[in-house]
Amino acid sequence: MTDARTNGTAPRSAVRLSPIDVPKASDVLVHELRERILSGEYEEGTALPPERELVVQTRMSRTTVREALRILEVQGLVRIRAGRAGGAFVQRPGNDSVTSSLSLLIRGRQIRLAAVLETREAIEPICAELAAQHRTDADIAALKEANARIADLNSSLADFLQANVDWHVAVATATHNELIAAFMTALSHAIYMSTENESFIDAEVRKVTARAHNSITQAIEKRDVAAAVRRMSRHVHTYAAAVAKVEKRTEIAVPDTA
Repeated sequence: MTDARTNGTAPRSAVRLSPIDVPKASDVLVHELRERILSGEYEEGTALPPERELVVQTRMSRTTVREALRILEVQGLVRIRAGRAGGAFVQRPGNDSVTSSLSLLIRGRQIRLAAVLETREAIEPICAELAAQHRTDADIAALKEANARIADLNSSLADFLQANVDWHVAVATATHNELIAAFMTALSHAIYMSTENESFIDAEVRKVTARAHNSITQAIEKRDVAAAVRRMSRHVHTYAAAVAKVEKRTEIAVPDTA
């Protein structure tokens, strides 16, 4: 038998390695900048170094740096300004980020409208409960102002829908829970901008909506938690049942908010 050591060939090793995924350079830079922004190291409004300076500091190509900044912009962590005073500036994630992400999830997964309405039925009574506990005078003023626009039978359908969204968002805002407020903002837009509104909303629906909202607002204003939960539960369930009668689609088509 020929020994590999005597015929000049190296012995075959029994060690086997799996393929190693090496991250893109732009992903490494995105991760570094994102962590510094989210940790608060870079405050909102902070100007990041110009592209050419980032190239020098990171020793990455200008293409890599530019791609990383674009990704951060899409994620809502920086805003890009053009011109002599332009550049990349740090910004904190806002409700728009949640709205865009939830819209993409609903569209991408083709989530049924019924499922979205069920989600609201589960969450919004809790919003009413927390709003009744934590509301301020400013919160009540926002609820009443939005409902006054809802009650205006001379307003356009678009104005009615926007006022409806504003009222439900105002309830969520009155919880003083930022996560709930952000999620309900996204969910409200998804619901009201995707229902077959032309065939569903008429003068009677507007009147019923205004009455229901007014009743819930009164309970929140009086800090009557039980009444706020009960009335909100009835309101969102009634709306879901009414939509189900006219909603023939199996998918929800949410407008692109990107």
